[in-house]
Amino acid sequence: MKIWVNGGLSEAEDARVSVLDHGLTVGDGVFETVKVAAGRPFALTRHLDRLTRSARGLGLPDPDLDEVRRAIGAVVAANPAELARLRITYTGGVSPLGSDRGEDGPGLVVALGGTSRRPDSTAVITVPWTRNERGALAGLKTTSYAENVVALARARERGASEALFANTVGQLCEGTGSNVFVVLDGEIHTPPVASGCLAGITRALAVEWTGAVESDLPFDVLERADEIFLTSTLRDVQAVHRADGRELPDAPGPVTAKAMRTFDERSGDDLDP
Repeated sequence: MKIWVNGGLSEAEDARVSVLDHGLTVGDGVFETVKVAAGRPFALTRHLDRLTRSARGLGLPDPDLDEVRRAIGAVVAANPAELARLRITYTGGVSPLGSDRGEDGPGLVVALGGTSRRPDSTAVITVPWTRNERGALAGLKTTSYAENVVALARARERGASEALFANTVGQLCEGTGSNVFVVLDGEIHTPPVASGCLAGITRALAVEWTGAVESDLPFDVLERADEIFLTSTLRDVQAVHRADGRELPDAPGPVTAKAMRTFDERSGDDLDP
């Protein structure tokens, strides 16, 4: 594997960032995960736009998107794979120990690893921790991901692939790395960005392509929804067949199945929607 680190490609075993990089010491960084199929990134423009929004939200300089695109092209060419996860990480760069940033400028790492298509359905759990919809990082895709690591580890322990959070006012919010949709009386609903959830790229496309409604939803909607599904870069649209102890044995249900087909068709027609 070859990885782009701060200006050029390196073999994985030689790829290095400073131990004083602010992304490592205090989580001062942002990132994007992009699906790459047969060497072609999907929805790259939307991902780079969000990378810039997240950087601005942290007060980082705008990333040089021409450089990011060069890095992506080099990494994809150097690491051929049928289906892959491309990770773009943009950090505060080398800085003093503590929360103040240094003067060396930001860091950029682009890496790619092969992956496999997800199953059509999965299990999820709910967790007692909440998203802070009014926090400084709300809606930003940052490298401060430890909360997600803890929640996802609990999900794995319970035979699930995702953990779902409420926000501080008890509304359904999001997963550790996904957005959540529910079907109520044949209509698709998903929490609004104001709930504190990430403005997912796949989420936005699913809303646009399926006519889903953004709604404030109580957390216990998961106990009565007719269907539940997740969206993310590598899940695309994925049905939920178990939420905590509740089984949804017919997953994917008819509405979810249609959403899955629609997403596959529309994303296949346009690689940069």
